[in-house]
Amino acid sequence: MFHQVHSIADELEWIVAEGPASLELVDWVAAHAGDFDFCLFFSYRYYHAYHGARAAAARAILVPTAERDAAIGLSIFPPLFRSVRAVMYNSPEERAMIHAVSNNQAVPGVVVGIGSEVPHNPQPGRFRQKYNVRGPFAVYVGRIDQNKGCKELFDFFQGYLRDPAGKLTLVLIGKELLPIPEHPRIRHLGFIDDADKFDAMAAADLLIMPSYFESLSMVALEAWALGKPVLANGKCDVLKGQCIRSNAGLYYESRSEFYETLHAIEQNRWLAGALGRNGRQFFRENYDWPVLERKYLDMFARLQKETPSTAVDPLPGWFDRRRQDLPAAEDVLAKLPKGPALSSSHEKFRKQA
Repeated sequence: MFHQVHSIADELEWIVAEGPASLELVDWVAAHAGDFDFCLFFSYRYYHAYHGARAAAARAILVPTAERDAAIGLSIFPPLFRSVRAVMYNSPEERAMIHAVSNNQAVPGVVVGIGSEVPHNPQPGRFRQKYNVRGPFAVYVGRIDQNKGCKELFDFFQGYLRDPAGKLTLVLIGKELLPIPEHPRIRHLGFIDDADKFDAMAAADLLIMPSYFESLSMVALEAWALGKPVLANGKCDVLKGQCIRSNAGLYYESRSEFYETLHAIEQNRWLAGALGRNGRQFFRENYDWPVLERKYLDMFARLQKETPSTAVDPLPGWFDRRRQDLPAAEDVLAKLPKGPALSSSHEKFRKQA
């Protein structure tokens, strides 16, 4: 269904195959949704959110966590985006993409994001001593996977290592799903606890975020909360937009840009410091828990004053579900607008830069 003409039945079967699928949970939501003011559903592409939001009808608030991948091009999701009471988006890019694919601008929505429990006093020295990390280093935190851009990161960073002017080591934190190059300046620490993770980010010179697909980068926000600059994959609209809006990170879209931006952060301490300070302010103004809580409470208050205006579109009958007439999801995705979603002031700043 991602690559060829298919049916609604194919899409519904895919949701079940994604798992976990619990008909009992959805039945319970349908029976008890009226006991609650609102029901929140996270991650649009999974069974519990898709069927649960439809079952909760007028009380459903969706947090889609949508990335720019083929799933967004499936035909069953636009009616979902149009029928919920509200949508809490992770980023302006996610909102623009969902608006484009579903025309759900009439549904109340706000960019909120997700908070993080960032410690106030991480111990960078403790991390260095515990893991015997010496000298300057860049850190990557997350699943070590091709879809996260790690294969390209390894390729680019090994090229960087051939430059005698570069002194950084790459420290990797997370589960390994991809072979890691054997090099003394590429170190994999595996999965570590949160205290060690935040100590590592506090000790690092910068965070590298090479992912192609994100609805919101939690680790980028955590690095900014700790006053660290971020180097991000500019092919990801969300990461690029976050860097521009925060003025706290640089981004690359090619090998040469990776080298130059990495060298710029490494060799210009004033630049790294300014990016880190901007990042800390950006996190404080947009992603501190009081900020996020207020956005949710404001949305709840708004919805309590409004009467639900839309009904859930019923699924088609048995024969119509099996009609092979839906376009490949990749083709739908290819037609959606690309690029960071920026205000006019940010667009002016980017052109000047």
